[in-house]
Amino acid sequence: MRLVKEHWFPLVIFLIVFIVALKGFRDAGFYDHEESEKTTDGLWHAPLLFDLPNNAEASLIRYGHDIIANTAVYFGPAGRIAQISNGMNCQNCHLDAGTRPWGNNYGAVYATYPKFRERSGQVESIEKRVNDCMIRSLHGKALDSNSKEMQAILAYIKFIGKSVSKGIKPAGSGIVELDLLKRAADSSKGRIIYMAKCSVCHLDEGAGVKKSDGSFAFPPLWGENSYTTGAGLYRISRLAGYIKANMPYNIATYSNPLLTDEESWDVAAFLNSMPHPEIDISKDWPDMHTKPFDHPFGPFADSFTVKQHKFGPFKPIMDAKLKIR
Repeated sequence: MRLVKEHWFPLVIFLIVFIVALKGFRDAGFYDHEESEKTTDGLWHAPLLFDLPNNAEASLIRYGHDIIANTAVYFGPAGRIAQISNGMNCQNCHLDAGTRPWGNNYGAVYATYPKFRERSGQVESIEKRVNDCMIRSLHGKALDSNSKEMQAILAYIKFIGKSVSKGIKPAGSGIVELDLLKRAADSSKGRIIYMAKCSVCHLDEGAGVKKSDGSFAFPPLWGENSYTTGAGLYRISRLAGYIKANMPYNIATYSNPLLTDEESWDVAAFLNSMPHPEIDISKDWPDMHTKPFDHPFGPFADSFTVKQHKFGPFKPIMDAKLKIR
């Protein structure tokens, strides 16, 4: 019996380590197999990188993945290519390098761009969308659309969305939309939840945790290095859905959330009540009638206050928008 244990115990340990490593590779997006796109939950899942061939196109895709995963290495305060961003990585907001279902992923980007966006009042390319993130979320500067780095990001986004038909936004892409609260979101309640369930990663002062390369393992949620007032997540409906499906990171999932809808709304209200870098958004939504219900900056096409547009309750605003139309 002891001889059997002596032979099997190392094998068991090896199998456990192998399974954990395999999961890590899959989560990081390193495998590519047609079975990865056949899902049982009905949601979009990204193709994986591991089996890409060794050719120029695959190298460009892998480079794009690395830029998304490690943006600050290339463009952060100590970036190898340029020093034009706040130190966050794209995947601090677009989880698992933009591949996680309901993790603000890139699943529908290639299939739906170019497209008209009401925020700018014009048809936008993928390059414009990428640079919006550089400017609005990373508080940085735009990349040259002809640069190798932009072309690598585009190649990666195209690869990620290769199974999605043109014009389709599949379930699981982007961010979960939560039902509206009947009340205003409460930043005071959100602060209590944040301190209990979020501060262990993002710290009490919301500053996040830096890695040795200067990028963020856990991003800052407010303050000078956080996303700006022009970022998509500065709308609390977007942030609340993102929180509900994904936070705390690698503990909660869209199928097994840790926070309730109300808690997610309140945490989002707390985070967006804290200071964020300001950028010029005066040209956003040139047609004010198309502004989202929770865009917190006037002028508005209705009589509701800035505070209600930021925190709710939102149903009266939605009802008024329907009447205006």
